[in-house]
This record gives sequence, C-alpha cells and structure tokens, in this order.
Amino acid sequence: MTGSYLRTYFLAKYITSNAPALAKLITPLQGFLIETNGYRKMGLRYDDLIAEENPIVQKAINRLPPKEYYDRVFRIRRAHQLSLMHQLLPKEEYLKPEEDVRYLTPYILEVEAEMKEREYFDTMAVVTK
Repeated sequence: MTGSYLRTYFLAKYITSNAPALAKLITPLQGFLIETNGYRKMGLRYDDLIAEENPIVQKAINRLPPKEYYDRVFRIRRAHQLSLMHQLLPKEEYLKPEEDVRYLTPYILEVEAEMKEREYFDTMAVVTK
C-alpha cells in the first residue's frame, strides 16, 4: 500500500510542477474528489487515512512527536464515533484545506530511505585485495 501511495504522491508533485496545463485540468477535479470523499467533514487529515498495517507506516507513526501522535489518535477516534452515530461534525469544525497538511508522509519517506539504505549495505559485496 505504501509504495502505491508514494507513487501517487510523487506523480501529483510532478504534475503540479512540470505540467501546468495538466495541473489546471486536474486541480478542480482534485477539489471535487476531496470534497466528495468527506474525510475533512469528520475532522480527519489525508495522512490519517493511510493504513497502519504496513511495517513502514508503523515505524513512521512511532517517530511522530507525542503531540502529533495524540492528535492523530484523537482525530481517528472522533471519526469512528461520528461514523457510529451516522453524523458529521458541525460545519465550523470541518477541517480546512490549509490545515490538511501531510504530517506523516515525511516520516514514511525517511523510513523507506533508511530501509533501502539498509538493504543496500546488507547486500553489498565486500572485495578483499
């Protein structure tokens, strides 16, 4: 899951920086899809939706600062409670687009880079003279 998520993340960054005409077409569609997804109406951030079953994501979550980790758990529990009650947050408590920052993605990228580096050094052949 994490690999496909990161490919999508990098593709989106590539499109917005290198293909402005395509970005103009995709940006309105992106806003529409985020709005219909509805996670902001439950107070969730985009990174709250990443599945925790992946060991890379688990390591990244363990690296979060304590306050950010607590906030994540609070948002997820509140969303579960709202889902059970078939309700949404009041409109003034919806997550605003500027508050929907990628707080977990940098940690995921860091863990993946460390794992690739570890794999490289574990499989490195030692040549003796």
